[in-house]
Amino acid sequence: MNRVCCWAAVAAAVALAGCKGGDEKGKVSFRTAPVVRTDVIRTVEATGTVTPRNSSSGIPVGAQVNGKLIKLFVDYNSTVTNGQVVALIDPLVYDASYKSAVAQLHVNEANVEVRRASLKSAEAELTLARKTFERKKALVAKAMAPVADLDDAQESLERAEASVEQAKANLKSAEASVEQSRATADKAKADLEYCTIVSPVNGVVIDRKVEEGETVVSSMNAVPVLSIAEDLKTVWIEAKIPEADVGNIKIGQSVTFTADAYRRQFNGSVKQIRKAATTTNNVVTFPVIIEAENPDEMLFPGMTATLAIETARAEDVPVVSAAALRFRPKAEDRDRVRGEVPRGPKLWFEKGDGTLEPVLVEEGVSDDSFVQVKAMDGSNLEGRNAVIGYETARIKANGDGASNPFMPKPPQRGSKGTAPEPRK
Repeated sequence: MNRVCCWAAVAAAVALAGCKGGDEKGKVSFRTAPVVRTDVIRTVEATGTVTPRNSSSGIPVGAQVNGKLIKLFVDYNSTVTNGQVVALIDPLVYDASYKSAVAQLHVNEANVEVRRASLKSAEAELTLARKTFERKKALVAKAMAPVADLDDAQESLERAEASVEQAKANLKSAEASVEQSRATADKAKADLEYCTIVSPVNGVVIDRKVEEGETVVSSMNAVPVLSIAEDLKTVWIEAKIPEADVGNIKIGQSVTFTADAYRRQFNGSVKQIRKAATTTNNVVTFPVIIEAENPDEMLFPGMTATLAIETARAEDVPVVSAAALRFRPKAEDRDRVRGEVPRGPKLWFEKGDGTLEPVLVEEGVSDDSFVQVKAMDGSNLEGRNAVIGYETARIKANGDGASNPFMPKPPQRGSKGTAPEPRK
């Protein structure tokens, strides 16, 4: 039995059930809805924006040095790979700076060698001064030389020691100059390499901000040269979920969505629930990231997606219109009920004598229009007609089936939940 036949059968059953008791003058007539076996799915609906993975507007590729852009090797929609050259800044000034830094490094390295030779000379003079001092000291002890000679030798020794210390300090200074020059040369080399702009990821160029011949500036607020979307074969959809619904969202839940550009449905799953809340017009929302496969790259960054996030599902279960659980009989009909009316969620069924029978039920998955139900006494509810309200003159004039929730209705944008289809 196809979908149309199933709806026709349900509609006919509802019409017959809703008309029951309406022929006898003075008898109360009820509107009813059947308990049918089908699937019920609870969803949270929202809209979101298609974005590249890991970045809402693509990965910006900017310049790390200032200069004129002399060559662009890619354009919009160009496919790039990690490390591929995408642009070139005029390297003339940076090449000269690098060569100058390397030359200064060589000068300082040579100066280190000079300082080391000076230290060796000072150490040799110190050795000679020590020997001279020891000889003078021995001669003075034997009264074979005047004391003045010993004083001169001691002074020469002290000057030699000072010269050695100065030579060591000069060597350390020269070595520090080499390290400084090496750092300057490394920076100059890096600046020269930064003139060649490469792609940091595999992806597609989705935006280009500059033209050849323009001067680019390196700063925190500078406009990037390019924006690259990383691998559009998998995309993210960033949705804003109100705080009332975000508690039902879990990572891994399946998601279906549509895009206005295509007449088809796409599938994805919840990847991330971010805690960065935003408040707009006193409504608190949380960003939820949905990941979806995009093998044909049909989904473009910036497209609007209409999402339905599945938060609960029950398959092949008895369901009834949510209106049946909200029905409350009038006092006179309630007084005619035999026995005590149980507390809790219940369905009301019309008996053959026109009285109502309450059946306590356990509620399951609900999509706000239909609710999974199970009789607490274990009885089978499938096929029975639960009361959803009283028939009024206006409803009777319009026909019982016109306002019944189980009648087929055209799909509406923004409707919540699913309209169950009876199984075969």
